[in-house]
Amino acid sequence: MLILNRKESESITIGDDIEIKVVSVEGNQVRIGIDAPSHLDIHRKEIYIAIQEENRAAAAASDDLMNLLKRSQKE
Repeated sequence: MLILNRKESESITIGDDIEIKVVSVEGNQVRIGIDAPSHLDIHRKEIYIAIQEENRAAAAASDDLMNLLKRSQKE
């Protein structure tokens, strides 16, 4: 993991087209701004994890449905 120190209004870049800027620091809370191409999905980690869990559940349900359909076709 790369750890960088930044002050308010300073930024870092990732590749050629992603910029992360420290917008403000208030107490123990840091507000950041992310400038990235619109085709990239940007989520807070807890939201990303929830999306992944929903996707896994949907895939499992789809597999269950496909197995049920295959069994009913054999009968």
